[in-house]
Amino acid sequence: MTPSQFWRIIVAGGLIVALSMGIRQSFGLFLQPVTVDLAVSREAFGLAIALQNLIWGLFQPFAGMIADRYGPGRVVAAGGLCYVAGLALTTASSDAASLQLSLGVLLGIGLSGTTWAIVLGAVGRLVPDDKRSVALGLVTAGGSLGMVVLIPATQSLLGAFGWVWSLLLFAGATALVPLLAAALRAPGGSAEPLLSRLPLRQALSDASGHRGYWLLNAGFFVCGFHVVFIAIHLPAYLAGHGVSDRTAAYALALIGLMNIGGTYVCGILGGLYSRRMLLTLLYLARAVVIAGFIALPLTSASALVFSALIGFLWLGTVPLTSGLVGQIFGVRYLSTLFGIVFLSHQLGGFLGAWLGGYVYDLTGSYDLVWMGSVALGLIAAGLHWPINETPVYAPEAARTAT
Repeated sequence: MTPSQFWRIIVAGGLIVALSMGIRQSFGLFLQPVTVDLAVSREAFGLAIALQNLIWGLFQPFAGMIADRYGPGRVVAAGGLCYVAGLALTTASSDAASLQLSLGVLLGIGLSGTTWAIVLGAVGRLVPDDKRSVALGLVTAGGSLGMVVLIPATQSLLGAFGWVWSLLLFAGATALVPLLAAALRAPGGSAEPLLSRLPLRQALSDASGHRGYWLLNAGFFVCGFHVVFIAIHLPAYLAGHGVSDRTAAYALALIGLMNIGGTYVCGILGGLYSRRMLLTLLYLARAVVIAGFIALPLTSASALVFSALIGFLWLGTVPLTSGLVGQIFGVRYLSTLFGIVFLSHQLGGFLGAWLGGYVYDLTGSYDLVWMGSVALGLIAAGLHWPINETPVYAPEAARTAT
């Protein structure tokens, strides 16, 4: 593979994830204007985001299977069109039910075809083994680049045009995704010839019987809970403590900015050190950072420091988790197997989005959810410690399997 081919894949994959994840991460800024304009509760908005995460997760394994069978380019293009439709129809919402159908269901389907599981699966198969960990980190960082650019832009657009026109402009930008998908068309055959004839059903059977695979699923559930709860509810939490809307937008953007470095560093380290150990340390660090944030007095400065620290730890789990799935089971069915793990992530995201709104409406505070986030971080750190990283398909086993 030439350098130009490598970077064409990275740039296309990164831009797709930047658009899909950058827009999705900005939805927290829409919470207050949308709930006020449509006269719906925070729980109703949170439920729409929760449904989005649930549908995204439920569709993800099937999108992965289709991508592994027919190629990721088609799946990304179709997902991009659903994304555009979801954004456009959200602007026509008139109540909680229509908001949950458009912002929840349609956007969830769109995200299943335009984000990590499909794009990273494509990149993992297209790039050489020695560049895979770095490539996964770079593409994951694309989602953070989208946060850095689009979240401040969202704040400006909301102030200038309102939430309806802001979403319509995002829909126009997302229309670029089907064009970028052409760069992710995989060549014929498998990146691993010994596994090229391995049936999907056997790969699924081997994964379901692997203890480490279930531990990865459980750990990624915690990741989903953390990132969705913080992305959706942090702006409202800060506003409730007297922090300005502008600072809240800067806090989300800072998460994205720091995550660019964090995911790149995790991609580099994942090619050098044990991925399970890195994941253990990452979740432990998250628990410490969140505990410090809720223990100290909340100010604009402490909010920005928290955002910087949690941002560095934000999505480093993605290249490490997807890389570990590829390390253990190979990349032949990476989109499918990582798609199933990603379903756990989205179940956690569903709980984080909905529970944040529910607890706030019930108690008038997010404190219980923050404390639960600390406990979950500690649990996730313990879950990754015993994972066996040994590849399931050594050359001899692969020959037997095929």
